[in-house]
Amino acid sequence: MATIYYEKDVQPEIIKGLKVGIVGYGSQGHAHALNLHDSGVDVRVGLHEGSKSKAKAEEAGLKVETVADLTKWADVLMFCTPDVPMGEIYTTSVAPNLREGQTLLFAHGFNIHYKLITPPATVNVAMVAPKGPGHRLRHEYAHGAGMPALVAVHQDATGNAKQIAMSYAWGIGSAKAGVLETTFKEETETDLFGEQAVLCGGLSALIKAGFDTLVEAGYQPEAAYFECLHETKLIVDLLYEGGLNYMRYSISDTAEWGDYTAGPKVINEESKLAMKALLKDIQDGTFAKDWIEENKNGRPRINKFREDESQHLIEKVGKELRALMPFINAK
Repeated sequence: MATIYYEKDVQPEIIKGLKVGIVGYGSQGHAHALNLHDSGVDVRVGLHEGSKSKAKAEEAGLKVETVADLTKWADVLMFCTPDVPMGEIYTTSVAPNLREGQTLLFAHGFNIHYKLITPPATVNVAMVAPKGPGHRLRHEYAHGAGMPALVAVHQDATGNAKQIAMSYAWGIGSAKAGVLETTFKEETETDLFGEQAVLCGGLSALIKAGFDTLVEAGYQPEAAYFECLHETKLIVDLLYEGGLNYMRYSISDTAEWGDYTAGPKVINEESKLAMKALLKDIQDGTFAKDWIEENKNGRPRINKFREDESQHLIEKVGKELRALMPFINAK
C-alpha cells in the first residue's frame, strides 16, 4: 500500500524556521509563494531582470530578488519554472551560489530524472508536486482545504530532507488533503503519461473525434459541442467526487449501458498498444529529447499545432455558446 501523510505526520515548525525562495511566479510559483506566506513562512520570489511578474508579486506583498541573490539568501529553494528553461536558470544563477546544506525542491521531477540538472552531493534534492494547476492550489488553500501532493527525496545530504519536504507540503496546504510518498522516476513518468494518454492528449482527441463524427453526420455543431465537450464537466465532477462507479450510479441506466458496451469499442487493445508506446518513449527519454529539441529549434511545431487547433470548428462554436452562458467564467 502507498504511504500517505497528513497534517498529524508533519512538523510545521521546520519550514517556519527556514528561509524559502520560490523561483518563478507563474501558475505554480504564485500559489506556492502566497500559500507559504499565509502559513507564516519567510518567503521571497526569484525572477529574472525585467520580469513582467515582478509587479504582481510585489503587489501581493512579496519581496522579489534576482535568482542569484535568492539562492544566496534561501535555505530552501523551490523551482516553479517551466521544465525547459529550468536547466539554464540552474546553471547560470543557482549553481554558482549554492552552499552546503541547502535544500533544492522541485514541483516536477523532469529535470532531475532526465539528468538535465545534477546538483552537488552537498545539498538536499527533493520534490513536492501538487496534483493540479497552481490556481487550484491557491483556491483550495484560500478556502480552507488543500490539494494532494507527491513527495520524493532524490538526495539527502543533511539527513532530514524528507522532513523538510513534508513541512514544505504543509506550508502550501497539501498536508490537509494528503501527501503521497513516491520517487522522481515514478512522478515524472506517470505525470507525463497521464497528460499525454488521458488528461490532455487523449481527452482532447476524444472530444474532437466525437464532435467531428456528429458534425460530419449532419448534426448541428452546437448540439455536438454540448454532447461531446460541454457535458464532460458534469461527468468529470462525478468521477472526482466518487470514482467510476459513483459516476455510473449517478447517470441514467441508458448511459451506463452505453458505458459498458461502447467504451471498449472506442478505447481498446489498439489504444492500449499506443499508450504503451507513449510510455516507452517517456521511460527511455525519447519524449524529453524531442521536447528539448523542439524548444532549441524555436518551437515551430508547437506553434503550428496551436494555430491549427485554434481554427477548429469546436473552438468557434464553443466561444459563441459560452458567451451566452454568463455563469461560466469564460477564458
